[in-house]
Amino acid sequence: MEALIPVINKLQDVFNTIGSDVIQLPQIVVVGTQSSGKSSVLENLVGRDFLPRGSGIVTRRPLILQMIHADSEDRKNAAGEGEEEIEAEEWGKFTHTKNKIYTDFEEIRKEIENETDRMAGTNKGISSDAITLRIFSNKVLNLTLVDLPGLTKVAVGDQPEDIEIQIRNLVLEQIRNPNSIILAVTAANTDMATSEALKLAKSVDPDGRRTLAVFTKLDLMDAGTDAVDILCGRVIPVKLGIIGVVNRSQMDINNKKVITDAIKDESQFLQRKYPALANRNGTPFLAKTLNRLLMHHIRDCLPDLKTRVNVMTSQFQQLLSSFGEPVDDKSQTLLQIITKFASDYCATIEGTAKNIATSELCGGARICYIFHETFGRTLDGIDPLGGLRTIDILTAIRNATGPRPALFVPEVSFELLVKRQIRRLEEPSIRCIELVHEEMQRIIQHCGTQELLRFPKLHERVTESVTHLLRTRLSPTNMMVENIVEIELAYINTKHPDFADAAHINAMVTEEKKPNRHMVDSKEVSDKLNKMSLQNSNDNLSAKESSWLTGIALQGRKPHPSSTTQRSVSGESLNTDTPPATGSPKGEKQGINLLPDVPELPTSRKLSPREQRDVDVIKRLIFSYFLIVRKNIQDSVPKAIMHFLVNHVRDNMQSYLVGRLYKQDEINTLLNESEHMAQRRKEAQEMLAALQQAGQVIGEIREIHLW
Repeated sequence: MEALIPVINKLQDVFNTIGSDVIQLPQIVVVGTQSSGKSSVLENLVGRDFLPRGSGIVTRRPLILQMIHADSEDRKNAAGEGEEEIEAEEWGKFTHTKNKIYTDFEEIRKEIENETDRMAGTNKGISSDAITLRIFSNKVLNLTLVDLPGLTKVAVGDQPEDIEIQIRNLVLEQIRNPNSIILAVTAANTDMATSEALKLAKSVDPDGRRTLAVFTKLDLMDAGTDAVDILCGRVIPVKLGIIGVVNRSQMDINNKKVITDAIKDESQFLQRKYPALANRNGTPFLAKTLNRLLMHHIRDCLPDLKTRVNVMTSQFQQLLSSFGEPVDDKSQTLLQIITKFASDYCATIEGTAKNIATSELCGGARICYIFHETFGRTLDGIDPLGGLRTIDILTAIRNATGPRPALFVPEVSFELLVKRQIRRLEEPSIRCIELVHEEMQRIIQHCGTQELLRFPKLHERVTESVTHLLRTRLSPTNMMVENIVEIELAYINTKHPDFADAAHINAMVTEEKKPNRHMVDSKEVSDKLNKMSLQNSNDNLSAKESSWLTGIALQGRKPHPSSTTQRSVSGESLNTDTPPATGSPKGEKQGINLLPDVPELPTSRKLSPREQRDVDVIKRLIFSYFLIVRKNIQDSVPKAIMHFLVNHVRDNMQSYLVGRLYKQDEINTLLNESEHMAQRRKEAQEMLAALQQAGQVIGEIREIHLW
């Protein structure tokens, strides 16, 4: 199982080069407050001084420390071709400096400081970008740890005010990884119940299944106290255990005390102070425990890790294929894109597209809906007699007869009125064209393939060209639809097979009116008798005598009310033939010999039976003929739109686009890829390469390594 840790180290190197943490790798994360001894623990594990030292916050970027056990053969392999063998037994490498080898650990310290200042600045700020350091030594066990900035409460010096929140978020980001082991470091000279490291670990690992506690500075505890209860887990139980260590003091660090001597002093202190627990504490035991925990943890995580890598490899292959390959032959690529767009556009209209939307109607289905639902229902909702008043019909009949009373309903009035109603069908027909045009404009967005979106200029020109083609077809389509309506207005075919015969309608109306003749009350009968008697008496006088007698009778006195009433009832006026006296103001005031003014608009009144019959006949004729015309319009307009707009655009789309776009001097401009798309392809290529490399690394593990 020793081979598992180098495998994870390789995977960390692979994904750190592209700056991505999409794969949650098994690792040990060191968490603790400032000055709790985290750096000293790491240096004790390595056996060398290499971490930056100073007051306040020193670790300001995550440090991925990969400790690799190396022997003489590894020293030969570490040197590149043509280079001399590494003489030092211990050396280091940074991933950001490529193959540069550091044999002086003081240079490693300076490189960590310089790289931290480069990314996090010099004002004590922090950064989440990790530094990866690989330590090769024959004195270390295979181990990988992540050192994080120490938890703090108060901003010091030039630190930002929210430094506590920044560090906490950075730590939580690392320890939330379910594949990480949390190494919670707490100083022994503080109360363990107030440990921030254990509190954070418990927030993400409430069961404590992946938390190991380290109790540092055992030699600095108050006199008369010991850590037996803490180390035995009686104070705060931790499932993976609690290990105590002794760090070098600041004086030892200043005096350059060798870590090997410090580890010997630590062993003597534990034997003297905690003899029963000495073999389960100390830096060597911590290193072995971490090595064992990490190997078993990697073994448990490896199957899921392999599955995750395979799934993501497939996803990024699909993503990269959607971005397309770099363009070599631009002329051929342009023709392919135009052809693909034109075929997708036609397929969307025909309903044979591969990606058919299920959330809404689009393309040909929506055009069909416009024809038969929107347009059809709109025409069905138009009342054949809408906006046509009875008085309008009566006026049209009178105007069509001229000065002579009509014996029959004049045909001119019917044509005049029915044309007025047919004209109402033109507006919804034009609106139908607009709706189809809008839908064909929307289809452009449905056909925007990933290949076309790679080239913003080409996508813009294609959209512009199709829009122009659609706009050019609007005029002939509108003209044709208007002509369809004009054709219906040009000739009113009263011999249409579906049109009801006027004589038949007249007979029907007359038949319907017959029962009303027997429903006459006694008052109407008496009025008719009075009219007949008055007319018989007047017939005995000649017209000349009647006019002369009337003039004599009305010159000296006002008309008797009864006689006036009688004349008004009989419907006759004897004074209508006598012109008014010229210059007679009295005559003008009384209105005896004046004709009433003809009203501009006919006043509403009760219609006579004959007038009612004529109006009913006209209404029924208009209703019958309007239904015929509406049916014709409902059938002809969609056909005209399909022929002049939809089919024409569908059949000429490709040739039109080629004619407008395929020009040698514009090809390079049209096929300039957007920077965003090029960047996304580059990132996808790097991620795919990393995943493929990770898959190869994992695939090298044999089953024998897992047990």
